[in-house]
Amino acid sequence: MARQSPLVGTAGRADGCPAPHTDVGTGEIVDRGTFRRLFETFEHTAWRLETRRGYASDRQDPDFRAFLDTGTSPCDPDEPWFVNMRAQTGAGKSVGRVRIVDDPPTTEQLFLLDYARHNASAGEDIRYLWREEAGRSALPAEDFWIFDSRLVALLRFDDADNLLDIELVTEPAEVVRYCVVRDAAMHHAVPYDRFAAGKP
Repeated sequence: MARQSPLVGTAGRADGCPAPHTDVGTGEIVDRGTFRRLFETFEHTAWRLETRRGYASDRQDPDFRAFLDTGTSPCDPDEPWFVNMRAQTGAGKSVGRVRIVDDPPTTEQLFLLDYARHNASAGEDIRYLWREEAGRSALPAEDFWIFDSRLVALLRFDDADNLLDIELVTEPAEVVRYCVVRDAAMHHAVPYDRFAAGKP
């Protein structure tokens, strides 16, 4: 059941992102275009927790197939994601992720670990955490983005790792809960390069 918020109101922006101290009705399912615009309109921070053992979108990516063939992932720095990340982080904004990894890692997780250097070159802070340690820290098995510590985008997947829908959460107590998860994940996770090198 969708969460409901007693607050209403939106910012005066075309994408309808919530303004500070206002709310847009927590539990709204949005399309991917609306979701993508959040990465262009956030004001300070964007952060993700990645918990799945693989993603269908990665397996369909030619870069993943190249990784299977060569053991290394290519990258086009002019892809829209990287162009936008360089613009956002260059403006002083922060973008980061913590990825939960199995022991031993899945092939998809190894691909993302190799690909992390491309994300980092565009300004993202990519960190890793073993699944066992994530369990000890009581991190949820949920994938989500937090924007500006006031808007959460929950990503739901099917059993084949396809993205099913994106739910925006703006109810303050729920957002705080996800911010607590973020803080715990960041406390225990290590930068991707140290993780890849096997350093604690």
